[in-house]
Parts: sequence; structure tokens; C-alpha cells
Amino acid sequence: MNLSNQKILIVGGGSGMGLALARRCVEAGATVIIAGRSEARLRQAREAFGNPSGLEVAVVDIAREDQVAALFAEIGGLDHIVSTAADIEGAYRLLPELDLKAAQRMVDSKLFGPLLLAKHGAPRLAANGSMTFISGIAAYRPAARGSVVAAVNAALEGLVRALAVELAPIRVNAVSPGWIDTTIWAQVAGDRKAEMLAAMAERLPVGRVGQPEDIADAIFFLIGNGFTTGTTLHVEGGHRLV
Repeated sequence: MNLSNQKILIVGGGSGMGLALARRCVEAGATVIIAGRSEARLRQAREAFGNPSGLEVAVVDIAREDQVAALFAEIGGLDHIVSTAADIEGAYRLLPELDLKAAQRMVDSKLFGPLLLAKHGAPRLAANGSMTFISGIAAYRPAARGSVVAAVNAALEGLVRALAVELAPIRVNAVSPGWIDTTIWAQVAGDRKAEMLAAMAERLPVGRVGQPEDIADAIFFLIGNGFTTGTTLHVEGGHRLV
């Protein structure tokens, strides 16, 4: 797919799935803006990528409406918006240990953040443009300690369907990853990260856990497929089957 002359905003593009997608889109000819709360992380990602001319950075907290509005006023017209952002710190807890503020940060980053991106970004998008957000397997295979994450993922998929109707012909979709080997697992599992990922790999029909590039491929498909909207694309190695 040739993305020449297209501009793409990737929130959460400083690491993991977002950064893998940014690399894919720049290689396809797009101008890509990676955005997030940490300017240092964004610039480090750009430098690691070789400081390509087609990759820009923007600092924004998508839970802050004033910052989201200012971001779109600065970058102008766009073809596609993607958000992989999620503030999971403290969100994976058993109910007796759950801090409501941590739960609220998760909701802000993964539900209200996409809502604000849609509110302020839709007027900037081309009519054949798209938005893609990241939900997750927890909505389908919840586990202890995952009540907040399961609820937010399910709510986000409902939001995607509603936005696809309201914002048509702009396309709005979600990608639902399974277990992906990213730095988030260091927060979730700590020293047991490798052990937990290996155990899941043995369970999955595909025989491995996912990589950021697997999710980047899925988002890349949704960016380019003009006949897909209101859909959740499951990229989870068959996790829903086992």
C-alpha cells in the first residue's frame, strides 16, 4: 500500500505497537506524527528510527481536552488517526487493592482519550479517512485483576461502533490484540514476564505470543481498506478459542 501524500497521527507512537506502525507507515511514504505525553520518549524513538524526514513528534495528554484541541489546531488536516495509548499503571489489581484513581486514569487514556480524538479530529480528517483504536482480549477472556481493563476494552468497542455511524463516511475501527510482547508486561507481570508469556505461547493455536509488528500489520490493513468500518479486528493468535 502506497501512503504517499497522506498524513497519519499515531498517539502512543513512541513505543511498542504504535512505533511499529509508525515505521511501517513512513516506509510506505506517509508523513507520520507520533504523539504522547513524554517528549523525551518520542524524540528517542525518532532518533532510534534514524530521524527520517517523514516522522514528526507532538506532545499531548489525550485525557486533556484543551491539549487535544490544540494538537489538531497545530497539525491541521489529516488522513488517519490511530491511538494505541493506555495508562495501565495500577489498573491490574484485585478489587480489594484497586485504587479508583488508577482506574480513572485507564478510562481517561483508553476511552475518553479516543472520544476526544474523535471529537476534535473528525473535522480535520479527509472524507475517506479513518480512525483506529486498540481494545484487547480482556474484553473476551477476563481474568482476576483485570476487571477495569475488561470493562474499558468492551466500552471502547461500543464507542467504535457508534462513532462509525455518527462520523460516516469516515471509517472507525478497533483492533483487539491478544498477548503481545511489549514493555507493558513488565508493569503487569514484573519478573515473571518471560514465564507468563511462554506459558501463554504453549496454549495458543499459533504457538507463540504476538509481536508489535503483528498489530501494526492489522492497523495498516484497516487504514487501507475502504470497505471496513465499525469493526473489531481480532489479532490474538486464537486466544478466544482456548
